[in-house]
Amino acid sequence: MPQNLELQEKTTMSKRSVILKKRNTETPKVLRKVIIILGLILSPIASADIFWAFRNADDSTNWQYVANFSSSILIIALSVTALRLLLSQRQANRYNKELESVRRQLEDRVEERTANLNHSNQLLKNSNSALAEEIKEHLTTTERLASSEAYIGSILHSMPFMLIGLDGKNIVTQWNREAEKVSGFKSSQMKGQNLWTQYPQITLSQEQVDQARSEKKILAFKSYQQDHKYFNVTIYPLKEQKETGAVIIIDDVTEQVNANNLLVQRDKMASVGEMAATMAQDINLPLNATLKDLHSVRHALTEELPDPIWLNELIENALIRGQQSKNVVENLLSFSSAKGDEKSVEKINTIIDHSIDLAVSLLSVHSGLRFRDIDVSCDYEDDTLQIRCNATELQQVFLSLFRYSCQQLGKVDEADHTPHIRIRVRSDENDIVIQINHNGATVSLEEQRFIFEPYSGHELTGDKYRTESRLTFTQFIVVYQHHGQITVASHDDEGTTFHLRFPRTD
Repeated sequence: MPQNLELQEKTTMSKRSVILKKRNTETPKVLRKVIIILGLILSPIASADIFWAFRNADDSTNWQYVANFSSSILIIALSVTALRLLLSQRQANRYNKELESVRRQLEDRVEERTANLNHSNQLLKNSNSALAEEIKEHLTTTERLASSEAYIGSILHSMPFMLIGLDGKNIVTQWNREAEKVSGFKSSQMKGQNLWTQYPQITLSQEQVDQARSEKKILAFKSYQQDHKYFNVTIYPLKEQKETGAVIIIDDVTEQVNANNLLVQRDKMASVGEMAATMAQDINLPLNATLKDLHSVRHALTEELPDPIWLNELIENALIRGQQSKNVVENLLSFSSAKGDEKSVEKINTIIDHSIDLAVSLLSVHSGLRFRDIDVSCDYEDDTLQIRCNATELQQVFLSLFRYSCQQLGKVDEADHTPHIRIRVRSDENDIVIQINHNGATVSLEEQRFIFEPYSGHELTGDKYRTESRLTFTQFIVVYQHHGQITVASHDDEGTTFHLRFPRTD
């Protein structure tokens, strides 16, 4: 735009110069023409007598004619000159008008150019302001980016596990303080180096990193070293990079694993203690009764005339209670010799019926209530329902639930109370559902919270939380050994119900 304006101005100035030159040189040209005409007219005369035309008969010069002729010639010349001047004046006026038009055009163009220049200057100022603001924002963004980078770097360095960054060629790009602490290598020693070349004893292989990259999936696994160290290793492939890198997190979980092992061992000991306590109670009750009967027999034998019928009853009771103790011991031996991983497909109703028979011969509580005195009813939806299980373990589960129900039933001291246990077995699409309900003392919400917890799992003490009131071992067998579920619900109107679910085997 400015170049076109300059070219137009140069063209206009050239035209103006041409017009001025024409105007300046027009008048001298007219005069020269008049002189030439006069010269042509007078040139023949100049070679002879210039006044011959004005001689009288007596060769005298008629000066009056000369003067008139000269005046006429001069008038003609002046007329021609005046005419030329008039024409020149008109032409000059026309040129002046053209120049005025050119001048106005130039002024318009100058004003237009000035306006364009002002607009361009304003745009330039606005651009400069926008550029300055953008530079300011860029500087602010740069400062924030640097601050964020420093913040992220501080977070990465302060993480309590090893964090290692690799590029596509397994060159280390990140190496935090925990990695320095565990490996003994500084970040400056590791960055820019191949991980396995610089630190070959790391607890993962290059093939595992390559696998995570190729599959584009997070790879997590556990690692164990010979110095009894346990690690959780996670490999994150970086998908949005030109070269697929990876981030490796190595967490030392040795203390956690050791603590978990201690907790598992404690729970096992608590479960064993619970089972031993219940078994000891099952043995202790008939054993005490047997000893009492034997003392009575011995005392009766010291009398002169002992009652043989009474002695026979005492001996018979002692034999029955001895058989009860034997059954408890045999059941315990059978349970201890059975292996949890040896499972077979069994009918659930057969296991429950056998458990009821064992409870009839084994179970009694401090209140004097025996299991044989309880009204037990079974409702089997289908006698062919099967479950893959360890039968001895499930018998122990049902015996524990029957013992607990018997204890709760023995707490009811009402003359018209008839203790009963209702067993219902049904199935749905995937599971076998077993419900064991009794009408004994209900279980409070607080007791329901801890009934399946280990003895040492809480700080509650007292008779109502004694070992025989716990079902930890029962829950362990159902949940962990047979992948089932067990819950308890207790209401004053409906009694207490244990709900068990086991995966169904067709």
